[in-house]
Amino acid sequence: MDELFGLSKFLLTLLIFVPIERLFAARPQKIFRRGLLTDLAFQFVNGWLILIGVIVIVTMAILVNQSMLPSAVKHMIDGLPYWVQVVLVILIGDLGVYWTHRILHAVPAMWQMHAVHHAVEELDWLAAVHQHPLDVAFMKAGSLFPLYALGFSTEAIGTYFLVYYWQAYLVHANVCLSYGPLRYVLVSPEFHHWHHSSEVEAKDKNFAGVFSFYDWLFGSVYLPREKKPKTFGVGHPMPSGYLRLLAHPFRVWTSRQRRDDQLSRASSSGVVRPGQDELTSRERSR
Repeated sequence: MDELFGLSKFLLTLLIFVPIERLFAARPQKIFRRGLLTDLAFQFVNGWLILIGVIVIVTMAILVNQSMLPSAVKHMIDGLPYWVQVVLVILIGDLGVYWTHRILHAVPAMWQMHAVHHAVEELDWLAAVHQHPLDVAFMKAGSLFPLYALGFSTEAIGTYFLVYYWQAYLVHANVCLSYGPLRYVLVSPEFHHWHHSSEVEAKDKNFAGVFSFYDWLFGSVYLPREKKPKTFGVGHPMPSGYLRLLAHPFRVWTSRQRRDDQLSRASSSGVVRPGQDELTSRERSR
């Protein structure tokens, strides 16, 4: 039962990151911060919902591998040493994370899911789990589908899971860590904190999860020297509480669909009420 709820991993993570954040804090922040109980709900409930999505993604990827992947490609990947597979798996997986993450920011309907993650205004290690299950499933599809479809070994993909698990907590942690010259290669807490910043200059930047060079390569990096992010969040009020945050994208989608239907009916009847042809400032965002 302990393993089903991931309690052992959570306690180990807590014992590692809480002391580190006390010793190397990037910002003064309480352990029992705002939203802590909500994040604990994400930690222990989300996993069950995400698991369903992962099973579907992996099943579809394996079917593609068995029915469509050329045998020559299968043999080539099977013949690769474990460590070569690990490097390729992390590179491919993180490229998938980069582009799915960027899509979540670029497409307004997708952003409503991802905004749940960005709603965190006091960033620390536990913010890593503050994500809508649909958001996580979409990013898992981008990273895991190609890995299983190409037929990489279970051991190599398992290593990627382990690397990404710790990386996710580390880059959200409230620690002052920049990596020096390695900042051009690896995603550090400093790098990812800018991604969560509500400051205008940092908007829609730093999408990679492991390799920062993807952001340098695709022109989406923001990493100023001698400056630290001061504020986090989405810049407008978001719901509080686990269930309200789960419902948030559905409420926005329903509201916009209702508005579009009203505009469509008004347009077809030739009557447009004042203000109906304009989006509210809040709806314009994203």
